Amino acid sequence: MYIYQSLAKSISDAIYKGQLPQGAKLPSIRYFSSQHNVSINSVKMAYRQLEDRGFIYARPQAGYFVASRIPALTQSKPIENHQSLNVPHSNIERMLSTILEYQHSDGYIDLALACPEGERFYPSARLRKLTAQTLRNLRHTQSQYALPPGSHRLRSQIARRGLSLGMVLSAKDILITHGAMEALTLAVRATTQVGDRVAIETPTFYNLYPMLDELNREIVHIPTHPDTGMCLKSLKTEIENKPIKAVITVPSGHNPLGFTMPSTYREELVELAHSQHFAIIEDAIYAELQYDDHLIPNMKAFDRDGWVITCGSFTKTIAPDFRIGWMEAGRFKDKIRQLKFTSTVSESVLLTETLGLFLENGSYDLHMRYLKRLYHAQIETVRACIAEHFPAGTRVSLPQCGFILWIELPEYFDSLTFFHRAFVVVK
Repeated sequence: MYIYQSLAKSISDAIYKGQLPQGAKLPSIRYFSSQHNVSINSVKMAYRQLEDRGFIYARPQAGYFVASRIPALTQSKPIENHQSLNVPHSNIERMLSTILEYQHSDGYIDLALACPEGERFYPSARLRKLTAQTLRNLRHTQSQYALPPGSHRLRSQIARRGLSLGMVLSAKDILITHGAMEALTLAVRATTQVGDRVAIETPTFYNLYPMLDELNREIVHIPTHPDTGMCLKSLKTEIENKPIKAVITVPSGHNPLGFTMPSTYREELVELAHSQHFAIIEDAIYAELQYDDHLIPNMKAFDRDGWVITCGSFTKTIAPDFRIGWMEAGRFKDKIRQLKFTSTVSESVLLTETLGLFLENGSYDLHMRYLKRLYHAQIETVRACIAEHFPAGTRVSLPQCGFILWIELPEYFDSLTFFHRAFVVVK
């Protein structure tokens, strides 16, 4: 960590803890430099980073001031499975039907899906131009299949970008998929058989449950800490009781808890996979949305023996409706390609070549810098609304990646009643 990053972290921590209240004036750059014995440039860079992330703001001729202080979710132990919402499966289906019924109603803001809406989140205009360019360059695009492993241009760019997340990837080992969900499904099918035990975080995103049920895999719930992720001690205990064939994890910007697993925990989990011979299915769709400039490496970066399958997607960063994902499957590569060929067969030549071109010409880097600033500002805005309007005692997570917030209401508060009342307002 650079000096300016350390300075920025100490100030943001003080804001979170309430030591620097909203509206408080920060020391001048020159005074801060003198007090902490650091260069003026380091202080300038620290303040600039804090301003970009929405922690502070500048007043002309007056200095820097704290923008806000939002209540933090603090938790000393992992969330156990018995703490999770215990609702019959039929009730969950009815809740989902209600959401789908009203998602296009006036006044309805869809917070159920991890997919921000609006042109400002996605480079739509640039993609339209590149799509037209791709159509001109590939005259026979509409009569072609992009058979596995998919567009070489896109796979080469994915391999290049993997370096920023600590991964040394080869384009020939990358498979293009129909979104990250297909990648996860292929990974489960390739690494497990009917009846095998698959460990998942508790809580985790809902789509994993019907997918694993459909494949007839036994779900093993592992307690999960809202700061550090899956409890590895609990995972080891489960493995000692009965073998686990695969672990599915979302280590960066977890849905729904929002945590980003520290590097040391990732390395420990990979070492456990090496020694116990189980697959790690890493859902890395939010990995590039880490707010810090120096990204925590993906688990694939620590993998020596090919036990980690990394799954990614561009649905959260570039184009949700393209439904383009990818995976690097290590020792399971050949099996997964066979499964891909017998399922969805191929992806769109037009869309995959367009994405490859977008990544190739540098547009992606510029867009990602903008997107991370936007998501972080949005997170702070929503947290401020929660602090102002939710009941006293509400706690909310402090994500360092992505755009997922985990909210804990006071114990007396019935979230199911809240759910139904919200839809009465929409009606």
